[in-house]
Amino acid sequence: MFFRQLATKEATLSYLFGCGSCHVAIAVDPVLGDEQWFLDEAAKQDVKITHVIDTHVHADHYSGGRKLAELTGAAYCLHESNVGRVKFPFEALKDGQRITVGNVLVDVLHTPGHTPDSICLLVTDKRRAPPNVEADPWFVVTGDTLFVGAAGRPDLAGKEVEMAGQLYDSLHNKLLSLPGEVEIYAGHVAGSVCGAGISGKPASTIGFEKRWNPMLAMSRADFVAALTAEIPPRPAEMDRMVAANLAG
Repeated sequence: MFFRQLATKEATLSYLFGCGSCHVAIAVDPVLGDEQWFLDEAAKQDVKITHVIDTHVHADHYSGGRKLAELTGAAYCLHESNVGRVKFPFEALKDGQRITVGNVLVDVLHTPGHTPDSICLLVTDKRRAPPNVEADPWFVVTGDTLFVGAAGRPDLAGKEVEMAGQLYDSLHNKLLSLPGEVEIYAGHVAGSVCGAGISGKPASTIGFEKRWNPMLAMSRADFVAALTAEIPPRPAEMDRMVAANLAG
């Protein structure tokens, strides 16, 4: 399996990973203007991008997802809750759905809280296990649900207390139950307005975050109170960006 992480605008992290031996790959959260990087990296790896996935409809940057999908012939994917919300066709992803890309397995986890449509992607490389033995998950792409040292902001849907409670449930029911050695690759590093207290480190593990991320040691009530008390300023062009991303 190969894996690439791209640090781009607005302290955003994008990803390209897949199966080199089967010549297929997935792109996650590409930013508008970065499409050529994905095309170049795919060419270097001799892979075809078969899926482009946005972990949610972004409010802090313009997505390059649909454009990259058009350039590569890939399926453009969002969570199914966006059916009827976005203005263009897309492949609707369901909670628990598995995407197979050669020897790489990607399990979709619906993790509402930052936004109602937020998803995380749990990735397994089948080759990291002996024949006839199921491999353990290797890493999870967490979008804006869980950051290194922080959790996603809950106010973008205008229901911050309700969404903060959903985010707590998503974290504890979907992510913190994963093995401690599972690596975390989030959607942003420090400098982003998508969460308060985000680390500048671009990766972590479930175990490290459970021990050191202050948001993960709180009760549900304390988590909701803390998350709604420390909300960063809204992105300067949020409404315009959301409208553009919904329109494609």
